[in-house]
Amino acid sequence: MTHPRAAVVMMCWLLAGCSGSQSVIQADGAPAMALRQLIIGIVSVCSLVWMLVMIALIWALMRRRGEPGSHDARQRRMAGSVIVAILATVVVIAGFTFASFYTTRALQGGPADVTIAVRGQQWWWELSYVAPDPSHSFKTANEIRIPVGRNVKLELDSADVVHSFWVPSLAGKLDLIPGRMNELTLRAERAGVYRGQCAEFCGTQHAHMALFVIAMEPKDYDDWVDSQRRDAAAPSGGEASAGEQLFLSMQCAACHTVRGTSAHGGTGPDLTHIASRQTIAAGLLETTRGSVAAWIADPQTLKPGNNMPMVPLDGNELRQLSAYMMSLK
Repeated sequence: MTHPRAAVVMMCWLLAGCSGSQSVIQADGAPAMALRQLIIGIVSVCSLVWMLVMIALIWALMRRRGEPGSHDARQRRMAGSVIVAILATVVVIAGFTFASFYTTRALQGGPADVTIAVRGQQWWWELSYVAPDPSHSFKTANEIRIPVGRNVKLELDSADVVHSFWVPSLAGKLDLIPGRMNELTLRAERAGVYRGQCAEFCGTQHAHMALFVIAMEPKDYDDWVDSQRRDAAAPSGGEASAGEQLFLSMQCAACHTVRGTSAHGGTGPDLTHIASRQTIAAGLLETTRGSVAAWIADPQTLKPGNNMPMVPLDGNELRQLSAYMMSLK
């Protein structure tokens, strides 16, 4: 392969990183669009500066040393060039500063239509949908659903270490700090699923602390909120009913909440409607009965170091618990 072809292949390989489900270039939210414009502007100006410097360097190298002109004249030209370069640098840096300032102001958005409290924990996301009437608030985990075309205010904090909330296609990055509340605005301009990630190293399973933002049409979102506010439906019988009794009689109920039952634990994620989520374990596995059973059976092998202990279960008990979990829609 010739060198020019190798360079083209390498460039295409690098540019492939600008696309995908987690890309700042594929912006579908107003804050992300403002950031994309800032990035493109800075990259464009820096590229222009680089080209001008290369042109000046090539011109200087190709000039003849014996070119007519006094030493003083050459010194004056050099001093003038340095002054112009300094002034250009000041203008460029000042422009970047003002552009960054106004972009940051644009990220704040307008009044919030939806408020969600996001708490980072090792290694999952606790989500509380806050309503003016506390009885209409509810909790979920690892999956944020928002209405298209509405401002969503996220109230970010952490229960343990510093985390960082980042959904590149919708907004910028912001830290979750223990004891401090930070606010971030999300706004999706079209329906879709947007992947996010904890962007601050937070322990051994940092790479497995993902989340998904699902932007829905307003009517679909309102229907989803109504379903999430309801208590868990009682299983109709069979393995699911046996699984509910097993869940409530074991240590599961001490760590998890299932609204409508006696399980009111607050250590782990709220499981009231776990089967309605696309993934479990913060994006680690798709929500299927098999993956739920695997997680219950041996969470430490799938995600070493997480806070869920292994619970001794036989095959029949595992089938009952997984059936109960999949009934919680």
